[in-house]
Amino acid sequence: MPKVELHVHLEGSIRPETVLKLAERNGVSLPAKDISGLRDWYRFRNFPHFVEVYVAISKCIRTPEDLELIGREFLEGQADQNILHSEVTYTAITIAKHVGIPFDEQMAALRSAMDYGRRNLGTSMNLILDIVRGHSLEDAMQVAEWTVESFGNGVCALGLAGEERLGTSQYAPAFALARQYEIPVVPHAGETCGPEVIWDCINLANAVRIGHGVRSIEDPELIAVLRERQIPLEVCPTSNICLGVYPDWTSHSLKQLLDEGLYVTLNSDDPPMFNTTLTDEYTQLCENLSLEFGDCRSLAINAAKAALLPEADKVLLIEQILG
Repeated sequence: MPKVELHVHLEGSIRPETVLKLAERNGVSLPAKDISGLRDWYRFRNFPHFVEVYVAISKCIRTPEDLELIGREFLEGQADQNILHSEVTYTAITIAKHVGIPFDEQMAALRSAMDYGRRNLGTSMNLILDIVRGHSLEDAMQVAEWTVESFGNGVCALGLAGEERLGTSQYAPAFALARQYEIPVVPHAGETCGPEVIWDCINLANAVRIGHGVRSIEDPELIAVLRERQIPLEVCPTSNICLGVYPDWTSHSLKQLLDEGLYVTLNSDDPPMFNTTLTDEYTQLCENLSLEFGDCRSLAINAAKAALLPEADKVLLIEQILG
């Protein structure tokens, strides 16, 4: 089935064999020497441990050529799954500050990968540049300025990720800059913390979509607002299970969110780190929640409609999904 993916992280999508290759080539020490060791390393104790591993993987990237390789391999994997379009969260500030690749060189490498995907694979990608909770306002403003600079040229939104407990309101000036330029804000919220973070993202960031949002189910008033405004949720069930938000598929709030009439999309988040793919997510959905092909196609259409693309492009995606 043709699909669209809205919540997937570029650094969290690096193939395990490529992580090992980059680490060896760039002299980066990892606690794993083979793919089996990486799988053990990817057994996360909690969300902070996941962030620790994620940052360590990001630091294996040392050159623009590394970024282009990662981008090309990501798009090859998406094309293999018949994913027509992806909106990919990318933490440019980490690569600039901790690795030292200037932003313009990062974007040149990733635009080259995007061009490769369009020309050779028939799949497209735009980036969501994310602010990391816990980073300074100065860093957040830098990300917002980069987003303004590159909006419409490989970048489609400003994001917000990281540990929700570290706050949202302190980044209000960055959200205001995005709003000044009519740039969408797509924050993570309602994953490791409760509905209050989703409220903050709606009220402070004017969020056009919510990354995760699964804990909205805990607040009937929030459910009513999400339903009335039809704010899309980027739900990533396997990620939630691996990070302990829910113990298993049958306990997950996804089915309740659908039953409440919310605008749900299905996504993989950091697929190799959670040993999943978007195709796997759809398969698990059918096996564990008794959804059928028509339900899956509706979720794929939801993702196409919620994509940050011109209306004509969204219509084309929907036509391809409908076959």
